[in-house]
Amino acid sequence: MLQNLEGQKVPQVVFKTRQGHEWVDISSGELFNDRTVVVFSLPGAFTPTCSSSHVPRYNQLTPALKQQGVDEVVCMSVNDAFVMNQWQHEQHADQITFIPDGNGDFTRGMGMLVAKDDLGFGERSWRYSMLVRDGIIEKMFIEPDLPGDPFEVSDAETMLHYVAPQAALPLDVTVFSRDGCPFCAKAKGLLRDAGIDFDELVLNRDFAESTIRAVSGQSTVPQVFINGELIGGSEALETYLANAKAA
Repeated sequence: MLQNLEGQKVPQVVFKTRQGHEWVDISSGELFNDRTVVVFSLPGAFTPTCSSSHVPRYNQLTPALKQQGVDEVVCMSVNDAFVMNQWQHEQHADQITFIPDGNGDFTRGMGMLVAKDDLGFGERSWRYSMLVRDGIIEKMFIEPDLPGDPFEVSDAETMLHYVAPQAALPLDVTVFSRDGCPFCAKAKGLLRDAGIDFDELVLNRDFAESTIRAVSGQSTVPQVFINGELIGGSEALETYLANAKAA
């Protein structure tokens, strides 16, 4: 039976982390005392849902969580420090702190250690998230006890909504560009000036011309997409941002 430990202290353990070429021990006290920390724990590094959804969205929403008083966002898994460090590097998840619970001591203390023998994983963490204030668990979002790997309530948006129900989600922005394009540079500058983060895909490096035609029906760049909507080039983006500011 999965345990909800709201109102209780987090387990007191020592995490074996690897920083550079050195082993660094981090205690529960160092991580949680006198701080507000969001933890999301998952079954394993490099696994599909964890890599495609859970980690990327938390990485994107960590700045929004920090604006609401969260000091740190921690990704935890029953994996060793080398695996967790490499996973963080491949995910480009520089907003998040990755903590290895290699022996499962913290996860066991949380009542979240489950057998994944059918997958050859041994004992791993059930998927959950929690908000911890000064070492006390204020809120837990535990995935339902169903077969497989449910992912319904421990996501970043659910946590942000709990921490700050009125907080607006950041825009999802992608810029299709090419090297040396002055209009692309203008579009990126407009987004930076507006404080809007964006992903950039560069022609002939990240995509072919046929790709952008398939996506938008056009082959010119830049092309800016916001929340799945094609805004257009730099002039269209300038108009969009001006209207958004005036609204």
